[in-house]
Amino acid sequence: MSRRVVVTGIGPVTPVGVGVTDAWDALVAGRGGVRPIERFDTSELPVGIAGEVLDFDPTEYLDAKEVRRSDRVSHFAVAAAKLAWKDAGEPSVEPTRTGVLFATGIGGLESLLKQHATFLERGADRVSPFMVPQLMPNAAAGHVAMEFGPNTCIVTACAAGAHAVGEAYRYIKDGLADTFIAGGTEASVLPLTIAAFSQMQALTRNPDASRASRPFDKDRNGFVLSEGACALILEDAEGAVARGARIYAEIAGYGASADAYHITAPEPEGYGAILAIQACLADAGERPEDVDYINAHGTSTQLNDAAETRAIKKAFGDAAYRVAVSSTKSMTGHLLGAAGAFEAGVAALAITNGLIPPTINYETADEVCDLDYVPNEARKADVRLALSDSFGFGGQNAVLAVKRFEP
Repeated sequence: MSRRVVVTGIGPVTPVGVGVTDAWDALVAGRGGVRPIERFDTSELPVGIAGEVLDFDPTEYLDAKEVRRSDRVSHFAVAAAKLAWKDAGEPSVEPTRTGVLFATGIGGLESLLKQHATFLERGADRVSPFMVPQLMPNAAAGHVAMEFGPNTCIVTACAAGAHAVGEAYRYIKDGLADTFIAGGTEASVLPLTIAAFSQMQALTRNPDASRASRPFDKDRNGFVLSEGACALILEDAEGAVARGARIYAEIAGYGASADAYHITAPEPEGYGAILAIQACLADAGERPEDVDYINAHGTSTQLNDAAETRAIKKAFGDAAYRVAVSSTKSMTGHLLGAAGAFEAGVAALAITNGLIPPTINYETADEVCDLDYVPNEARKADVRLALSDSFGFGGQNAVLAVKRFEP
């Protein structure tokens, strides 16, 4: 059994905006969400900027007791799911044919750190009984499922959100479900995380927040840590059409692979990424020259951007120089486990709106990164087919094909 799968709802909770309208408007206007950190003092840290979700009130989505008993990573997830569900028109579904597949890269780290401090300062009997369900990586998926239905969780670093969307697509395509809430969430803008990523030389040390994330630019020197979530509502196309749903786009293909090279660095020639791109296009029944837009992983690190560019050139051949490529991480920073889900949603919105978001802060061309990165300004375009690339620590790769839905 093979069915078509469509996106009917998008729920972003991001540094550039909460909800489809605010987030999309910021992206096409080239407005970045990277700012000096407000939630804690950064005077003793090597990096003082991040992409924070400001003015976020979790009690708009969860009751106050549940907020106290859960981590920020779950607050974002539930908010994203409810926003996406509302955006999809709050469809009436059969619970046994509806699933939740939510991803994260790290999980409830803030709760772990708080309880560890309590343990050291006040003793074992003062540790919260809610610590384990706060910190476990599948807690966010569980909270969403308590609102919406049965669930599973994927933890594959920065590819996790894309894997969640891809695996949910397969469930529906293969006839195992009719509706899925799929997405990713992350809430790791914390002093310890900033210290750890900085020690890896992964974060930019650029103090100018507005210009710090600069994917594919010659002067890029690290990514910007961010937080947030995004959920997509995926439905069987036949059912979505029958209920009169507004359809953003179709998930037409999914490819996943492993670099099998290094625990943090990408394979330099992009070998694993090439496999994922090729598998995705084969699943979609499309050719490289059919692709109009690639929402790149584009983290703003020297290694990733060069490897991804090589992968696109090898997978696409001459067509690589004709396809528009942009990295919305130039505006959002890196949402880690939520990035792939949000960027798949961006690809769907590019198709719907006929606009490609830019790569901002692109100022100096790099001879290694020599593709069309849609520099600094959004571009009107007739996008029929888009790819969304996601690559993560551990050599995890996931690529999604998002296509204009034609009944």
